[in-house]
Amino acid sequence: QVHLVESGGGLVQPGGSVRVSCTAYGPPFTNYDIAWFRQVPGEERQFIAAIDRDESGLYNFNVAKRRFTISRDNGKKTVDLQMNNLEPEDTGIYYCAAKLGTTPLDGSRYPYWGQGTRVTVSS
Repeated sequence: QVHLVESGGGLVQPGGSVRVSCTAYGPPFTNYDIAWFRQVPGEERQFIAAIDRDESGLYNFNVAKRRFTISRDNGKKTVDLQMNNLEPEDTGIYYCAAKLGTTPLDGSRYPYWGQGTRVTVSS
């Protein structure tokens, strides 16, 4: 099974930017689609974006709103989420997740999860 570790979260001012990173360990990285999700207290966990081994991306516009970009480096076995123009509503725990690659790429049924990294957007 794949093991995922997130990093890069922290405190950022409204309008600022954060890049969160996910590093994968274990099976061949290109076997997996990788996604980012956000957990806000009292709300359902939301899909943000996903990326396949060919670096094709899928975004949840309701969350990303053209501010976020997902990328992956198959050599380094990492997936990053660049988040710009952050708002207080973006505060939450950001998780990366993996599943064996499917066609087409989608934002559900990811069985493997990291521990999360916290992003706080506040003045």
